[in-house]
Amino acid sequence: MADTRTRTRRGLLAAALVAAALLLLGCSGSSGTNASTATDAGEFDFSEATPLGQVIPADAREPAPAFSGELLDGSEFDSQSLDGDITVLNFWGSWCAPCRVETPEFQAVYTDVAEDGVQFLGVDVKDQRNLAQAFVDRVGATYPSMFDPRGEVALAFRGFPANVVPTTILLDRDGRVAAVYVAVVPESDLRTALDQLLDEG
Repeated sequence: MADTRTRTRRGLLAAALVAAALLLLGCSGSSGTNASTATDAGEFDFSEATPLGQVIPADAREPAPAFSGELLDGSEFDSQSLDGDITVLNFWGSWCAPCRVETPEFQAVYTDVAEDGVQFLGVDVKDQRNLAQAFVDRVGATYPSMFDPRGEVALAFRGFPANVVPTTILLDRDGRVAAVYVAVVPESDLRTALDQLLDEG
């Protein structure tokens, strides 16, 4: 009798283990399918920097992630407000020496293209709000900047090197990543890239 009970328990245990293994395989298969779907959907995943002055071919661009947060002036910002425009997304910090050269040049370009459907958005990272505002006032940047001390916007762009500043991402009118510059972007190169995006109509 005891042997029969032992065999029955072992049989039930083996059946339970097989069922659990099948369940795990099912979850793994489902997860793999979801990951494949996400990849097939073309969500942005950073792999390499774009050469300065160049843009990613239109058929190879991936959609930018949605993001939101607070601007330096305390007002709320949502990336949906960028829809339909070309966007220059520039990551900077008041502590960043190259940003002191790059930001005034970006401001000069912004002044020239703001009426052409091009938005500029700074993203201030690893900073203090008062130092960031003093920097903006000093260099004369009139386009808005998000206050993002923890670098959450950069993290939304999967694989993007969040610790490198300054860096710049260009978005086309369809909200797709058109360029990723992991370096200081000279004014002439920024103008060249924006001209290409503007010419796309």
